[in-house]
Amino acid sequence: MVSLLACSRDGGSSRGLPEAAGTQEGAEPKWRALDPPAAPDSLAPNLAVVGGRLAATWLEESEPEDGSSGHRLRFSLLVGDEWLAPITIAEGDRFFANWADIPALIEAPDGSLLAHWLAKTGGDTYAYSIFLARSIDQGQSWEPLGQLNDDATPTEHGFVSWVSEADAVRAFWLDGRAMPEGGPMSLRTAVVSEKIGPSEIVDERVCDCCSTTATLVDGEPLVVFRDRSQEEIRDIGIVRREADQWGPTVPVASDGWKIPGCPVNGPAITVADEGLFVAWFTAAGDSPRVQAAVSRDGGASFAEPILIDGDNPAGRVDLVSTGEGGAIVSWLASGTDKAEVKLGLLTSAGTVGKSVTVARTHSARASGFPRLERIEDHLYLIWVDVAEDRPSRLRLLEIPAALLSDTEAPAS
Repeated sequence: MVSLLACSRDGGSSRGLPEAAGTQEGAEPKWRALDPPAAPDSLAPNLAVVGGRLAATWLEESEPEDGSSGHRLRFSLLVGDEWLAPITIAEGDRFFANWADIPALIEAPDGSLLAHWLAKTGGDTYAYSIFLARSIDQGQSWEPLGQLNDDATPTEHGFVSWVSEADAVRAFWLDGRAMPEGGPMSLRTAVVSEKIGPSEIVDERVCDCCSTTATLVDGEPLVVFRDRSQEEIRDIGIVRREADQWGPTVPVASDGWKIPGCPVNGPAITVADEGLFVAWFTAAGDSPRVQAAVSRDGGASFAEPILIDGDNPAGRVDLVSTGEGGAIVSWLASGTDKAEVKLGLLTSAGTVGKSVTVARTHSARASGFPRLERIEDHLYLIWVDVAEDRPSRLRLLEIPAALLSDTEAPAS
């Protein structure tokens, strides 16, 4: 099982400036490299906002007391220009650590923090469950809550998304409990506070390993994910909760992407004033592209998709609100000799605005999923900087949101 170690504060710092576009001396607006204090070859970075401050989580390799190899989930807060010494949330030799299904944390309405990670619960390669820990002192110490999924099947459970709801938080995840009997992967949900509530089904058949994303609209949760039809059409679907029950899955867009296996490329969502933005990757018609669509009725219907990048991108999208009715999308684009991390503006009118290349990396799985967060007038982007001649490093940039406004900075 996974052991929990509180208040571990060791760890080095990485402050190397990434290979980035737009950082010429004297250029405006400026951005800053604020790499988190993660060890070389760390993986699965993620961002959250805790008490108005930026928080980062990631996975590192560790050596448990028995001398075996393992991993630990680390957490740090950015205070001013400096990261606090990292704290270990959980550590053990049963972690299921990978490039796509990444841990996350969320701040609950009462100020407590909840974090999740994956750990093996059986002998099969993909027999793992979702484990939770809770902190009531802004992440200084962590106590185990137990297993999120309320079953004991030796199957896959993961790709968790979180959303605050009333006085608690709600989790959505992919759940494989029906698979031993020949059933499909499903989407389930549960409410978590001081204890973990019972789970309920949201959709009985979904894509096996694409990330989920969730938000609130008018106080009610909704979740967006890659659906899966009996004919293996794997387009993006949305489910809303109304009158204390889950509605049917409806498509965000009907791309018609028929694919026999999971593309491991989930959607992203954000609320921006009266608009609900969703971004995603598809390769329908053998045409890889990143698209977005906006809803003006809380996700009941969406406008026609708009093309963000049709030049053979890798996808791996994220979204944040601009605070002015629009949204900013991040994705992994195709570069000349490497992949590029890009940011683009989705305007309040539902059109594509400026885009900029932020950094260069590889499109290999090891480069992971860039994650995007916004606090006031700044964007924060974290990603895995992969190179052939050195260990990979976690990189983070603080970028003025004005970089992508309608009045600042030319398009790349």
